[in-house]
Amino acid sequence: MIIRPYTSEDENVVIELWHKCELTRPWNDPRTDIKRKLELGPGLFLVGVVDNRVMATVMGGYDGHRGWVYYLAVDPSYQRNGYGQQMMEAIEDKLLAIGCPKINLMIRAENANVMKFYQSIGYNKEELVNMGKRLIED
Repeated sequence: MIIRPYTSEDENVVIELWHKCELTRPWNDPRTDIKRKLELGPGLFLVGVVDNRVMATVMGGYDGHRGWVYYLAVDPSYQRNGYGQQMMEAIEDKLLAIGCPKINLMIRAENANVMKFYQSIGYNKEELVNMGKRLIED
């Protein structure tokens, strides 16, 4: 797998991948999320390519205090081959290079397989309550 920065030519296939991996939700328009990411930090949006096909993504963010990981996706037909771990290592390296001391991520409570994946690569469940408030209705 080749890991490279996202380009605008990747948009349709990335959105298709996110749908296939069930990462999208009606209240989060993926095109809007991509646009916002590109405006604020395109260097932390990566894609994984096998045989000239985008089959993995990861999006990172850093606010000066904590790093965040979003949209880790691996095409289901490529899962269980280490690609998710490679994508996470790549985004971790990029975040570390800009001084990020800790990474947080959110997992839907019902997604036990994803929790197991993150635990297998060194992430720990923290007893926190995630709260949110929508400022812009997409």
